[in-house]
Amino acid sequence: MNTKKMTTIAMLAPFIVSLLTANTALAVSKNGTTPAITPDEAVNIRVYKSTNQGVVHVATMAQAEDFLFNVVPREGFGSGSIINSSGYILTNNHVVAGAQKVRITLYDGTNLPADVVGADAANDIAVLKITPPAGMKLTAIPLGDSANLEVGRRVFAIGNPFGLDRTLTQGIISSIGRTLGTGGGRLIKGIIQTDAAINPGNSGGPLLDTQGKMIGINTAIFSRAGQSAGIGFAIPINIAKRLIPELIAHHAIVRPDLGILQVQQTDKGLRVVTVDPNGPAAQAGIKGRKLVVSQQGPFTVQSIDYASADIINSIDNQPVRTPDDLLSYIDNKQAGQIVTLGVLRQGKLTKIPVKLVSSNTQ
Repeated sequence: MNTKKMTTIAMLAPFIVSLLTANTALAVSKNGTTPAITPDEAVNIRVYKSTNQGVVHVATMAQAEDFLFNVVPREGFGSGSIINSSGYILTNNHVVAGAQKVRITLYDGTNLPADVVGADAANDIAVLKITPPAGMKLTAIPLGDSANLEVGRRVFAIGNPFGLDRTLTQGIISSIGRTLGTGGGRLIKGIIQTDAAINPGNSGGPLLDTQGKMIGINTAIFSRAGQSAGIGFAIPINIAKRLIPELIAHHAIVRPDLGILQVQQTDKGLRVVTVDPNGPAAQAGIKGRKLVVSQQGPFTVQSIDYASADIINSIDNQPVRTPDDLLSYIDNKQAGQIVTLGVLRQGKLTKIPVKLVSSNTQ
């Protein structure tokens, strides 16, 4: 055989092999035998089989007023993960917030009432509790570690998008360290971004790694249409692991409290709007805005004096620019500790020590 013919056969070899492989697969299919599963498919199947029975459907019922001020029922739904055999379920706070009734549907269709054991709105986490029927074994999803995640790692989301129970989607970690607002000036930091399809109803469900361990709680999507656009967010599981024991034990998160109820962001710092009159900030002399009442002829006029309000520009010599700067710093302290606020008062900087107290938050 000449060199030219050998070269041609060598070039065609991969194509011939692929044809033989395709024909073999086709022959196996015609014989009624399931084609071989690829390694990637095997991972998908293993993760789903080991965890899907631990994912539940969360249905809520609340009362709201219509435009005629009639009280009407309002229903909601989401997902949750069973985290131990005792019936504790992890989900998002926004899934159950304001609900008068919560019901859980298990993988086999069993429908049970659930109690909200505790919730933390600041981190959008809630723990529910069901009592399974005697003899029923619950499938708990193991909690993983979100400390060392990397962009590009493969992940899976299981939930109930649009009410379609225990739907599996897959993707990768698109980014880590994102920041997500939860309202009230609070931010959740270290958020996981993923392109695994997340849609309404996925909230509260697990984000899983290839070992079937929960590394996040699916919580939000970025979409103008309200549906998956390839950008979803999950709360890192390490945040939940820190909060779950406290929510179960105390039904709330015990946080240190400064006693400042409302602030207003300015270019110089945070203007104090209102303080708890019995709180530590007020006792230390921190001043908020004033209500000024004056008489103008026969009329009584009320106005707000913002100029008299203190402006906080630092805490323990750390600059403060946003409400989250202040709240995040306080969260890392303990009740009984003293922090020193840098306060601008009538244009002059003064240092005011404040002793933190404990406060239960939900």
